[in-house]
Amino acid sequence: MAIRSRLAVTVTGAVALGLLLTACSSGSSSTGSSSSSSSALGACPKESTSTAAPEGGGTSSGAAIQISKTVKATDTSTSTVIDPTGPAIQCGQVDLTSHKDIVYSSPTTGGKKTDLKLDLQVPKDSGAKPLVVYITGGGFVTDDKTANLAQRTYVAEQGYAVASIEYRTIGNGATYKDGVADVKSAIRYLRAHADEYGIDGTKVAVWGQSAGGYLAAMAGTTNGDKQFDIGDNLDQSSEVQAVVDEFGAGDLSKIADDLDAATQKAYNAPGSFVNAYVFGPGSKKTVTSDAAANAAANPASYSNSRTAPFILLQGDNDHIISPGQSLILADALKAKGVDATRYVVKGANHGDMSFLGDPEAGIPWSTQKVMGTITGFLDERIGG
Repeated sequence: MAIRSRLAVTVTGAVALGLLLTACSSGSSSTGSSSSSSSALGACPKESTSTAAPEGGGTSSGAAIQISKTVKATDTSTSTVIDPTGPAIQCGQVDLTSHKDIVYSSPTTGGKKTDLKLDLQVPKDSGAKPLVVYITGGGFVTDDKTANLAQRTYVAEQGYAVASIEYRTIGNGATYKDGVADVKSAIRYLRAHADEYGIDGTKVAVWGQSAGGYLAAMAGTTNGDKQFDIGDNLDQSSEVQAVVDEFGAGDLSKIADDLDAATQKAYNAPGSFVNAYVFGPGSKKTVTSDAAANAAANPASYSNSRTAPFILLQGDNDHIISPGQSLILADALKAKGVDATRYVVKGANHGDMSFLGDPEAGIPWSTQKVMGTITGFLDERIGG
């Protein structure tokens, strides 16, 4: 059964794609800076809106995304359904120290070096804090680390050091292998500098949304797989103890299976953002015609006894990524003995869709019910 069909629009260009898939967006280093926040309970802070592509990412002249007119109903029989009603999250109860623009890695792609940066928020009270590495969305085209400040601040105030990272995208000529390597580089960097920033390096989670959810899943399933450990601080572990995957893809060949025919055609076409991030910009190959490449890009292919516990959250009204993606990955993880729980957020779309004339779409993701599910999982797995 198709539900809610009023979003029917094609957005073309890298900036629009990055904005659309930057989900739920509403300084010890020589290049970093530090600041502090003071306590005052109220609405969580919002990042300033920018239409410029961030430095760590890039642009792609052919990028386009088709917003599906319809969404098939998803199976919730093995999932927990969240009714995202009730109050929104609030911030301001805990003082935080913020470190901005810390360069954590400077990889080279296609002969060009990219300085990848992160922003870090750490509670000011005493004691080393468990680390949550946040990976923003952006359709594999942009990687704005300033996105989702409200939710990141909320998580930090629950007692976590929260690092929001840049990673290489299609705009850098990169593929998913580079993106996964960047996530792991950030983890190693933060472990190497744990004492400097007040981090407990023995307790690390990854949390991603949309494209970032995919990379978080890849980071969690590849615990111990050294093929993605490239770059600096190789004496440090990149393993994580928990994964929060919000509306990320898994089996890329089925990313649009619950969406309409036009969206399936757009996503499966050579050069789409999906195929470009697997095969590289300019390639004519597709994940639907290359089973081996699709399997290599699927987080489920790597899951084993070292894979971190997962929670996967997705709206049943997601017009961007098939709601069945989270079910496919959750089932695959559980089949390998991984602790995985899928949550379906009733009526929710793909994060903040305000620039498509739907300012209410992001509200469910910032409710206490949804964010409490995430922080409850973090408390259980890495808190305390």
